[in-house]
Amino acid sequence: MATIKLWDPLIRLFHLSVAGVFVANYFFTEAGEDWHTWLGYYAAAWLSVRLIWGFIGPRSARWSDFWPTPARLRTHASALLHKRPFHRPGHSPLGALVMTLMMVCMAILALSGFLMQEVDALWGADWPLWIHTWTSEGLMVLVAIHVSAALLESWRLSENLPLSMITGKRRQHPEQH
Repeated sequence: MATIKLWDPLIRLFHLSVAGVFVANYFFTEAGEDWHTWLGYYAAAWLSVRLIWGFIGPRSARWSDFWPTPARLRTHASALLHKRPFHRPGHSPLGALVMTLMMVCMAILALSGFLMQEVDALWGADWPLWIHTWTSEGLMVLVAIHVSAALLESWRLSENLPLSMITGKRRQHPEQH
C-alpha cells in the first residue's frame, strides 16, 4: 500500500508544541507562575499560526479539507455504527470535531489566562479563574478522547496514526473518501 505525505512540518510542530505546553502546564507548573504564563503565550502564538495556516497552508491543513460539517459527521458516524470502513487521508470528521473543540479550549484558556494576568480591572475577579480551570479540565477530557481514539483507530485500521503525526506520512487506502 502506498504512503502519502499528509502532515506538513508546520502542522507537526504545532501539534508537538501545544501537546508539550498542555502537559507542562497541566501537570508541572502552577497557575500564575511565570513558566505557566509564558508557555500559555507560546501556545496562543502557535494557535494563531495554526488558524492562519488553515487558510493558506497545504490542502491537508486547510479548514475546508476537514471541517466537521453535519453531513461529514453523519457519514462517519454511520460508517462506525455499521462497522463499514471509513478512510480519509486526514482527520476523520469526528477527529476533526475533537481537534476543533481542543483548539477552541486553547483559545479560551489563552483569553482567560490573559484576563487573569494582564487586565488590572479583573484582578481579584473569580470568573476568569473559574473559566480557566473548567476549560483546562474540559481540554484534559478532550485530550484523553483524542489519544484514546488515535490508539483505537490505529488498532482498528492496522496503522500507526501517532507515528504518522511524527513522520508526516500515512498509508493510502484504496477506498479512501
